[in-house]
Amino acid sequence: QVQLVESGGGLVQAGGSLRLSCAASGSISFNAMGWYRQAPGKQHELVATITSEGSTNYGDSVKGRFTVSSDNAENTVYLQMNSLKPEDTAVYYCAAKKYRIGPWGSWGQGTQVTVSS
Repeated sequence: QVQLVESGGGLVQAGGSLRLSCAASGSISFNAMGWYRQAPGKQHELVATITSEGSTNYGDSVKGRFTVSSDNAENTVYLQMNSLKPEDTAVYYCAAKKYRIGPWGSWGQGTQVTVSS
């Protein structure tokens, strides 16, 4: 069974930066990996995704500030978050899927990101 383990969350002041990492265990190739987030009282929200070919997709609220990247050989995905805002405060979840079409089948446990004003 695949496990996704996130790291890199924490507390940062507005305007600061954080880098999240997510490593997948097991010898499996994913079609795509990415990040979602959920703030208290809000819906699950797309942050950024990246395919094995390197195509990226970003949520509107993070475009221009966040960058997603991956190391396919290591089954690891990263999220560089710059110019953080208090509204970026949320639990960030790593996700992965094996096939281009279909659900995100694997999820991490989540890592808290808190941005103070």
